[in-house]
Amino acid sequence: MKKRIISSLLAVSMIAASIVGCGSASQAPEAEAPAKEETPAATEAPAAEATTETAEATSDEPVTLKWALWDVSSTVYYQPLIDAFTAEHPNVTVEMVDLGSTDYSTVLGTQLSGAGSDFDVVTVKDVPGYVSLVNKGVLEPLGDLISKDGVDLSLYNGVTDQVTIDGNLYELPFRSDIWVLYYNKDIFDKAGVAYPTNDMTWEEYDKLARSVTDTTPGAEVYGSHYHTWRSTIQLDGILDGKNTIVDGNYEFTKPYYEMVLAQQKDGVCMDYATLKTQGLHYSAAFAQGNVATMNMGTWFIATLIQKIKDGEYTDCTNWGMVKYPHAEGVEPGSTLSTITALAIPTSAPNKDMAWEFVKFVSGEKGAEVMASTGNIPAMTNDKIVDLIASMDGFPTDEASKEALVPSHTYLEMPANDKSSEIETVLNEQHDLIMNEEVSVDDAIAAMNEGVSAIIGK
Repeated sequence: MKKRIISSLLAVSMIAASIVGCGSASQAPEAEAPAKEETPAATEAPAAEATTETAEATSDEPVTLKWALWDVSSTVYYQPLIDAFTAEHPNVTVEMVDLGSTDYSTVLGTQLSGAGSDFDVVTVKDVPGYVSLVNKGVLEPLGDLISKDGVDLSLYNGVTDQVTIDGNLYELPFRSDIWVLYYNKDIFDKAGVAYPTNDMTWEEYDKLARSVTDTTPGAEVYGSHYHTWRSTIQLDGILDGKNTIVDGNYEFTKPYYEMVLAQQKDGVCMDYATLKTQGLHYSAAFAQGNVATMNMGTWFIATLIQKIKDGEYTDCTNWGMVKYPHAEGVEPGSTLSTITALAIPTSAPNKDMAWEFVKFVSGEKGAEVMASTGNIPAMTNDKIVDLIASMDGFPTDEASKEALVPSHTYLEMPANDKSSEIETVLNEQHDLIMNEEVSVDDAIAAMNEGVSAIIGK
């Protein structure tokens, strides 16, 4: 376990309410966003506002912070975070304003762009929503505040770099999920094959998946499983740090598509067309008990633990997880991530105290509160990793615990205001490849051409 505080994107939402996140997360892997796009800078806050602590932040005068968020009734960590913060700031009341989850980003953008918005703190749901708010100039830049208070951004393990726009940050992440490799220990035990490890190349992973595969009709065992999202294959190629999903060149995806297509042909994984036709959810696939390994986000931990406790999942009770496989010559532990963050509107009436709240929730104290409720902090330390790994239902092996600590995390899409258009092209070609309607080479050429045209607009 690393001694320094690690900005991991841990994962273990054990509370039943958090299971809802698993469903919504089905789209999260596609909500990525790169950062070097031409993005209009938000209006800079006056220097005095960013550097001068006012009476509002230091006096005992009552202050009410209005916090925009979603799903108050089903999210277990909101109130504990508030309680912990107000215990240190007894003069502060935090009022939660639920904007609903379905159209949250749209509603928030509309309210912040209109006159009279009085939110002090807003939750940012995803990277595309974040970019949109920055483009509208409705979020405070946090750079001066971060420098003044000595916030160590390295604790976020590279994530804040990926949401820096025009040299400034407008949000701090407080929750995240990473992608890991789940596996069914019973399948490996039955086959007499050693479990996956936290240090496997993709070639070793492919060999391992094949070693436990059984293609006997009616008794199939699949060595691997890939949900139908493009994230499960395309994004494997960005983990070496040499490529991004938005640079207009997708040659790096070829070996991963070729690996999975070969597995599909050989019965190592389920057929993509069948999965699409049946609409089989990844959780249902793993629950069948005949899937040896599956790459998926840590939001799935909540479902596994709860469904096993409820007696609904009976064929995958002996499970574990390890870090993502890595390219040859690349340090093990790089993975994909999604984040939820906090920001301060330019119209916030209590900006100094809002910053205190954002700093608290996104920092170590807030992370401990998140972990204590069975949820996923964006930055953590050894204590928090121990908290997560010791919770009832989490695998007891050391490798599963170590899987919670990645070496580096890459957002599924860094901050880019053209991410939606890019994603449309990538999704279309992913579907064509996996349905074997076009060759990998032809699809990559179409991706390159389509995305380059979008970038060049």
